[in-house]
Amino acid sequence: MRIDLSSLQEDFSQTGFAIVPNLFTRNEVQALKMESIEILKAVKEETGHVAGNGVHVGLATRSPVFQNAVCDERILDILERILAPNIEFLSDKVVFKSDSTTFASPWHQDWHYWHGAHKYSIWVALDDATVKNGCLKLFPGSHKSAIVHDGDASDGHGFGNRLHPDAVDESLAITAELEAGGAVFFHDLTLHASYPNISGEERWVWIPTYRDAKAEDNEYPWAVAAKVVRGEK
Repeated sequence: MRIDLSSLQEDFSQTGFAIVPNLFTRNEVQALKMESIEILKAVKEETGHVAGNGVHVGLATRSPVFQNAVCDERILDILERILAPNIEFLSDKVVFKSDSTTFASPWHQDWHYWHGAHKYSIWVALDDATVKNGCLKLFPGSHKSAIVHDGDASDGHGFGNRLHPDAVDESLAITAELEAGGAVFFHDLTLHASYPNISGEERWVWIPTYRDAKAEDNEYPWAVAAKVVRGEK
């Protein structure tokens, strides 16, 4: 699919995100999902458990499949326009909802989890993502400043940095329903959340995160697979 990069760059500048349908094919994301499942199986065999909140960080640290995926030219061509010509992959994660992991993700900005230079993430739908199974929703223009996160995080679902539910006017949010293979590129100050999964079906998402390779930034001990994927450091 041909993408109008100039229009996408303009949209991203105004809203803090860009929705890109069909970035990958169904077959490609099905392969990524199967690889994710194998990784989680291996983690469970090694440790006895996987994250109960439906998030596992570090696929590219374990898998050549994801080491290659984070360098995909389709991702990097867009990042070169909205982020920088010199791009460093930082880390990735899989987020999965099922009949036992169904809760909604609360409104939050990712920046509060790492601070430092701003990062850009890509929410890649490995299954069709709908309102019923927990697709993403985003608040346009929220990437222009950090917002105090003081919501209650005692529900055991993770997201220690979150807003109170009534702090966001949901009527202004954009819902990003996507077919498998679609993606949302977003700034780490873009407020986003997800719907609960009430479908009774799975919904898997892969989220790689990148930064400007030349920007001064913090050192992150968890970013063990970090590497420059375009340009130079």
